[in-house]
Amino acid sequence: MSFLSRIRSFLALALIGLTLAGCGYNVIPTKEEAAKASWAQVQNQYQRRADLVPNLVATVQGYAKQEKDVLTAVTEARAKATAINLNADDLTDPAKVKAMQQAQAQLSGALGRLLAVSENYPDLKSNQNFLALQSQLEGTENRIAVARRDYIASAQDFNTELRTFPTVLWANTVFRSVKPLAPFTAEAEAQSAPKVKF
Repeated sequence: MSFLSRIRSFLALALIGLTLAGCGYNVIPTKEEAAKASWAQVQNQYQRRADLVPNLVATVQGYAKQEKDVLTAVTEARAKATAINLNADDLTDPAKVKAMQQAQAQLSGALGRLLAVSENYPDLKSNQNFLALQSQLEGTENRIAVARRDYIASAQDFNTELRTFPTVLWANTVFRSVKPLAPFTAEAEAQSAPKVKF
């Protein structure tokens, strides 16, 4: 092979590489990994909340012995929420995503009832441990909302790429096994306004 034909071969390979890189081949795996990383952050925040729950329950238990039903509900909801492990490969299964969302919604509801119970105990409301835990829990709920929002945006971006040109060509050929990610949806109860009783 002559020097000139080696240079032509090298240039042809470089041109093919640039063409593949510019035509969307790398977009699918890149956006899929970004969406999976966003999901990992959602799980990270759920874990943070689950880690705070035992401390919050223990603090309230010392003040509210007669509120065992609420404390039991929180503990059981935490156990259910942490029992469902949804990894990044399960994000294409809407049923698994929904089951995880329902378990997390149950925990949110139980925690809401626990914080409402604290209103009946002025000593508890002034306890520094309780106030710190309550503040951390509120911050974690905000972090969960942000992480969900980021996952929703990443999943939408990835799913859109799977359906638009030119990446749809790659999605229907080389990446045929790649499926759209399940969206994160609100629970049915979140669609109606909460009832306020005085």
